[in-house]
Amino acid sequence: MYAYQGIRQLTSSLDQPWKKVARVAFWVPTGVTFLFFLSLYFGMSYFMEKKTYGYFFFVTGFAFLFFIPKLIFIGFHFADDIMHAGRWLVRRTAALSEAPPAERMTRVQFFNQVGLGVSALAFGSLLYGLTRGKYAYRVMRETIPFADLPKSFDGLRIVQISDAHLGSFLDNSFEEVEAGLQMINELKPDLILFTGDMVNNFAHEAEPWITRFSKLEARLGKFSILGNHDYGDYVYSREEEPEKWEANLSRLREIQKAMGFTLLQNEHVAIAHGGEQIHLIGMENWGRGRFSKYGDLNKSMSGLPEHGFRLLLSHDPTHWEDQVMGRERIHLTLSGHTHGAQMGLEAPMLNIKFSPSPWFGYKRWAGLYEEAGQYLYVNRGFGFLGFPGRVGMPPEITLIELKAALS
Repeated sequence: MYAYQGIRQLTSSLDQPWKKVARVAFWVPTGVTFLFFLSLYFGMSYFMEKKTYGYFFFVTGFAFLFFIPKLIFIGFHFADDIMHAGRWLVRRTAALSEAPPAERMTRVQFFNQVGLGVSALAFGSLLYGLTRGKYAYRVMRETIPFADLPKSFDGLRIVQISDAHLGSFLDNSFEEVEAGLQMINELKPDLILFTGDMVNNFAHEAEPWITRFSKLEARLGKFSILGNHDYGDYVYSREEEPEKWEANLSRLREIQKAMGFTLLQNEHVAIAHGGEQIHLIGMENWGRGRFSKYGDLNKSMSGLPEHGFRLLLSHDPTHWEDQVMGRERIHLTLSGHTHGAQMGLEAPMLNIKFSPSPWFGYKRWAGLYEEAGQYLYVNRGFGFLGFPGRVGMPPEITLIELKAALS
């Protein structure tokens, strides 16, 4: 209603037929969105029974497309109201005469027109993110030196992917996603590490992708861990439906094996090369707050040599903050989970790095972080969830090169 007041002001000088067009263009998408949400509310059990996300993603995409531009426009319209309230207060206290109507209308149009322009830009960005942005894979590169990295591993090329959420690719976008998988192979990685959330809820979501992910190649192996969505906790209760819960998870383990991944569940493995080795620790999900806590770091590290290079896979970056940073001798941790909120603005040259992720409690939400010689890298995600697109936060393939620095 508040946004519509600004639209009314913008269209006040138009002929009546055009005012009607503006009114219909504003309210019809709003009404349709409410109807969509009502249908989701009353039909969610049906959609979950069918194990499909198509309608859900259509509704959320439609809602984001029409809601966010209105929200942006409200900010400019509010600024206009503040300006007019200030002018009114000045006239009341200083007994100034009211400004001519022509001047007043010019200022009204300025704020609302700028707001309309910015909202239109947001609409276009969202539309791109819904259609093409979710497939605009980019490679993020980092080189990290370690004084105690074994010399045989100097130059080790690690590709990290995370949060594939394969059930979200509803239209079986094999061609678009395969382009991203091909980019991974072109990097010629020594290791491929997947840091959780292969699916949204159900193991069967990954079945059409077995052949495609099995084509990923890495000289020293492919390893994976589980993310909070992989357990099926959002559709099955482990306590009330243990058979369904375990069957779903067991099938996902089989699928990951068929893809060529070695799934690490609270355990570690030695990666040997050139007569030397590093240790890869794979922990089950552990997240701050309401997220599942199947991960056990002590169990995962049990039996590790006292010395040596350690690389941890842990899906949720809050785990690094709560249990690793400054507490455990772990050189590098790879996480995902946040998706970078799938929206944001990053311009390293201008030192701009913005995302709504911190609003949801993630201080470290994308890229490389370092504290007292310990490193965390948070991948922005390969797929998407909730909002079926990406705006200013493209899907990511991470290439990390380890260097043996002089001590």
